[in-house]
Amino acid sequence: MNSKQQMPSMGVLKFEENGRTFHLHRYSPSADIGTFVKHYWVVSWDLTGHPPYPQEVIPNPCVNMVIEPGRSGIFGPSKQKFTYMLQGKGCVFGVKFKPGGFYPFVKQPISRLNKQIMNIHSVFGIDAGAAEALILSQRAEEDMVRQMEAILQPKLPKIDPQVEVIVRITERIMEDREIIKVDTVCKLFDMNKRTLQRLFDQYVGVNPKWVIQLYRLQNAAELIGKGRFEDGLELSMELGYYDQSHFIKDFKAITGKTPEEYASSL
Repeated sequence: MNSKQQMPSMGVLKFEENGRTFHLHRYSPSADIGTFVKHYWVVSWDLTGHPPYPQEVIPNPCVNMVIEPGRSGIFGPSKQKFTYMLQGKGCVFGVKFKPGGFYPFVKQPISRLNKQIMNIHSVFGIDAGAAEALILSQRAEEDMVRQMEAILQPKLPKIDPQVEVIVRITERIMEDREIIKVDTVCKLFDMNKRTLQRLFDQYVGVNPKWVIQLYRLQNAAELIGKGRFEDGLELSMELGYYDQSHFIKDFKAITGKTPEEYASSL
């Protein structure tokens, strides 16, 4: 319970390099909360005396509840790269729900969250300011996790079996680089395409085609970060792209740079 996780970048661009700029730790939830929550995350930094640093993160198909001074809220999945300006000294605490895991709390299509920030009080009964004071006043990250679990526990909804289905689908997409089409997912899970799309709109907030594209491009960014950009055509084909120009266009849409520009910036 609440163990610190050593995990891959999971969309944090230049993860290995930027480990010197900030610290990112992830913690596992308790068993019952883990039905809905993927992990807790804590980002802390101290750039006192140093210039601000723009940290970039590739979007993901998850809802996040973010606890940050004056900016707390519940954020739906985004289709664009997110840039956070690290400056001075600070700490941000987050709850990353599993794909589909936030829907049982609100029972409304998660796609509605894509362009708005949901108020924490409306879902969990605690004002944002009170949550900030409670969580961010803790010295130990493990204590932050315990306080957040005390907030979540009384509000846990009934288990929704569809959440587990979506988790299995998204995990398969993430792990299996051979999956490049929605039709493949439908065959693997014996599901009609319209049913799959409706399920993702309601529970995840983005369509399955975008989730497939996102994970393939996240794979690309991680491979480039490890020095795997000697042959751009080979990399694009490895990730399921048979048109290199299409790969370059999609990669830039997600990261803000072409693969070559991203590789040279490392």
